Amino acid sequence: MAITSDEVNFLVYRYLQESGFTHAAFVFGYESFVHKSSVNANDVPPGALITFIQKGLQYLELEANLNEENTGVNGEFAALSAHDMITKDLDELKRAVQERKERAEQVKAEQDQQRGPAPAASREAAPQEIPASQVVTLEGHQSEVFICAWSPTAPLLASGSGDSTARIWDLHGLPDGPVRPTVLKHFKQAENKAKDVTTLDWNGDGSLLATGSYDGLARIWSKEGELKNTLNNHKGPIFSLKWNKKGDLLLSGSVDKTAIVWDGKTGEVKQQFEFHTAPTLDVDWRNNTSFATCSTDKMIYVCKLGEAAPVKTFQGHQDEVNAIKWDPTGKLLASCSDDRTAKIWSLTSDKCVHDFTLHSKEIYTIKWSPSGPNTANPNQRLLLVSASFDASIRLWDVESGTCVNTLTNHTQPVYSVAFSPNGEYLASGSFDRDLHIWSVKDGTLLKTFHGQGGIFEVCWNKDGDKVAACFSNKTVCVIDLKM
Repeated sequence: MAITSDEVNFLVYRYLQESGFTHAAFVFGYESFVHKSSVNANDVPPGALITFIQKGLQYLELEANLNEENTGVNGEFAALSAHDMITKDLDELKRAVQERKERAEQVKAEQDQQRGPAPAASREAAPQEIPASQVVTLEGHQSEVFICAWSPTAPLLASGSGDSTARIWDLHGLPDGPVRPTVLKHFKQAENKAKDVTTLDWNGDGSLLATGSYDGLARIWSKEGELKNTLNNHKGPIFSLKWNKKGDLLLSGSVDKTAIVWDGKTGEVKQQFEFHTAPTLDVDWRNNTSFATCSTDKMIYVCKLGEAAPVKTFQGHQDEVNAIKWDPTGKLLASCSDDRTAKIWSLTSDKCVHDFTLHSKEIYTIKWSPSGPNTANPNQRLLLVSASFDASIRLWDVESGTCVNTLTNHTQPVYSVAFSPNGEYLASGSFDRDLHIWSVKDGTLLKTFHGQGGIFEVCWNKDGDKVAACFSNKTVCVIDLKM
């Protein structure tokens, strides 16, 4: 296999874009003539450069672990750091593998004691595979589908893609024939450049859908697909947007380092917040007028409409903060980071209330269970779930600050997790192409669907009997669970 310099340049260009280095991407693209490249942007998945490098390092890692006859691995596979593989030759790597295996044997007993019982999934029988008869595949997107969300009031599913469109799928009755979507175009007819739809959110009554795009515009659509407003104050790609519970205000966060609160009816800017020093990655409402933002600058700010300064600042993560979520009461804020930790914060404390450190790689997303006070399931305990690039999912008891279950059947990074409305089940989607349904009560893996591409997002419908998942192979699948 050979890779050309033009292809390398394109991968570097996409990496700079995806990492929020907008100006660096522009300069690099201009000097390397990326615009003349024959590479089709829609064929290149997100994170392609990192994946390409990781694959090469994995092959080197495997070679270092081979026995002298190169016929297999001596004992348990020993992982190597990227720094080792970049700086050491093959003989040094083989010695490092042997040393690590010897050290691992010495501390194995202590590690087993610390881990406690084996993860729940590994103790259970094989899960039930979801048959094709329970799956409807929605086709029509021309590029990977990054995000999907059910309407809170009707069987309408919205999806956003790298093909510069969002789509609204009417799933009344889930017919056997093709489902015809309403296509929401995020480009003018004369334009050719792809502008990924990166985020979307329904308002509380399901009458409006907001979308955010790589072109820096937020758009508000009716449920019938009519464009109501185009919001154009951001100067860079929008990575997150959320309606408040009342549905009169829309909050967005952008690579331009700012967050904006918009009037949901007129599209006018109510207030722009400029506290971060790097791209804003996520935003989340606490109530109808206050919210939190997080960024690659490692900071979290709690802000309030009408206030010129943050009402609270949370500092403690050692790397970029990927996601933030308020609990159902609005008293606790959860965050997760590339520093491999998830943290719980309270407005009554400057330091985190809990610091969850058991993941071994970056934590991509977190979700609160729909349980405890202020929920439809008040008699169930409140849990936080975290999903990581270490391929594991962990359920945390927030009151005690302990991990109550580790779910380990995925084999690649887990990008999305979602609780069912009744709080009894958890759906997870990974780049290993598997969608899993778990029991929240005991961590049992109940059902599995094997998809045809990596999964970016999973979400439940309002009745809790269907799960949607969006894939890197340009499709969206709707699974009727009949639980």
